[in-house]
Amino acid sequence: MMIFRKLHKPLILFIVCLLAAGCAKTGTKAENEQRTLKVLFGDEGYFYQTYGDLFAMRYPNVNIEVVSMQSVYDAEEKDTKKALKELLDKEQPDVLMLDKDSYSILASEGLLMDLQTLIDRDKFDTSSFLPGMLEMLKERGGGKLYGLSPYFYANVIYYNADLFAKYGVEPPHDGMTWQEIIDTARRFPTDGDEKSRVYGFGSNFGYQLQDLASMIASTHGIKEVDPKTRKVTINTEGWKQAYQLALDAIESKAIYNPQDGGFQGGSMEEYYNSQPFLMGRMAMTTDGSYFLQNLRDVKTRLKDYKPFQLGIVAGPVDPAKPDESREIYFGRVLSIRANTPNVEAAWDFMKFVHGEEYAKIKSRTLNEGMLTRMGSVKEFEGVNLDAFYKLKPSSESNLLSSEDEIPSAFYEQYYSILSRETGLLEKKSKSVDEALKTIEQEAQAQLDKALKDKKDKKDAETN
Repeated sequence: MMIFRKLHKPLILFIVCLLAAGCAKTGTKAENEQRTLKVLFGDEGYFYQTYGDLFAMRYPNVNIEVVSMQSVYDAEEKDTKKALKELLDKEQPDVLMLDKDSYSILASEGLLMDLQTLIDRDKFDTSSFLPGMLEMLKERGGGKLYGLSPYFYANVIYYNADLFAKYGVEPPHDGMTWQEIIDTARRFPTDGDEKSRVYGFGSNFGYQLQDLASMIASTHGIKEVDPKTRKVTINTEGWKQAYQLALDAIESKAIYNPQDGGFQGGSMEEYYNSQPFLMGRMAMTTDGSYFLQNLRDVKTRLKDYKPFQLGIVAGPVDPAKPDESREIYFGRVLSIRANTPNVEAAWDFMKFVHGEEYAKIKSRTLNEGMLTRMGSVKEFEGVNLDAFYKLKPSSESNLLSSEDEIPSAFYEQYYSILSRETGLLEKKSKSVDEALKTIEQEAQAQLDKALKDKKDKKDAETN
């Protein structure tokens, strides 16, 4: 096993010191016995790079076997729930790395272990986890805690403090709504050519009308399809407000909306130069933690790069739920299989990847997103990261359960209809009401057809 793969020498020394100190404090007879651990994960190499190598340094006596989930992925167009359960029955893994959907399904069927007894027994600290994470996982587990998540992804509002100072605009604050963001963006000048002017708000690739409207709707918990009723629900008051706000923003010219679609390819230098926020020509943007790595890299890639004062605040938010965010995602939920004979080894793994030692090591990079363990995460490249932890995840799920999946064939047709109608909307050929009414009517017909085709195909396979 290549324990030190892809690690820099200073970081290796830092890790060894931390883990040596940890071993000296907590080594027990059980920890020194040779043990085996089976982990269900998507890719073996990625598992060791992210979790396994560091765990092996801390617990060299634990032999890890990674069980691939390829058979589940191959069943994507069939029954993933059935494929996952068959894999569990066959391989009997001890630790499972699941998406939120699989976590809920397996918990409801009694296939996961309740972690609360182990947490209480070892007095495992859960006080410094991302606020709301445990509550969300308990809710999805039917009231019990069957898993933990080491990482999360979240969007925040980044802003160029220098531009706000230059134009005398009040800086953004935590908990801004989309209305406030767009109102603030419109306070910046709109003169100048597309390649050199300042923009109040946007993304580095620009926002089309439907993109901005969808982001606004997502923040407010509004979906285009109700998975339970199988109905398209875009011709509603909430969607009308989202599209009207987005349309007003685009027409104000305060939003970056390049006519050529933005960067089309080229060198890394050309890529960075095409990004208005990175180049100091955009006042605000929303993005995740990965953006900070881009900001770090551009400083070394471009010789004449002019840095600016970066600010970060929490948001955007739904004004009806200002302390929550629907844009917080947990990429993986780690669970222990019920009735595993290797409970202690599995729990040692769980404690390690959700503990202080692991957080101190991984806080030096943002490759996996933000750590849910907050104690060791203060800043990245001198940028304070508190804004990522100020909102709690919404209890509303952004994922559909396996039995409620909408066929991908529907979305192909839906986006074609959406593009056509929003184009007419931008040209003033249709009103918001007229465009959304047409989208809903035509999209519903396509959804009904896609659902029927899916059912017919499943029936044919069964027979």
